[in-house]
Amino acid sequence: MPYLFSYGTLQMEQVQLETFGRALSGHKEILVGYILNHIEITDPEVLRKSNQKYHPIVQLSDNTEDEVEGMLFEVTEEEILQADAYEVDDYHRIEVVFKSGKTGYIYMGK
Repeated sequence: MPYLFSYGTLQMEQVQLETFGRALSGHKEILVGYILNHIEITDPEVLRKSNQKYHPIVQLSDNTEDEVEGMLFEVTEEEILQADAYEVDDYHRIEVVFKSGKTGYIYMGK
């Protein structure tokens, strides 16, 4: 099963229930070499699910000491596709290696 890293609204139980139909379980993880910014969300469905106008978004950093904390969830391939549908066009999914050495997916800025 793939891993999905969340540093933002996908950590919210309500968003998980509406996106995946279940609450996800996971553990804390660290993404190294990235920084956290925020973007304004205009997609009505995403706004309804998250109830937040501004969502965090990670971007690659020039500093390998920069870190973003979040949660690493074990999900199904189908749930990865559901997460793809939830994330707006400002994000794209890539595979990375986390501080623990585990590999998983993140959504980052385009």
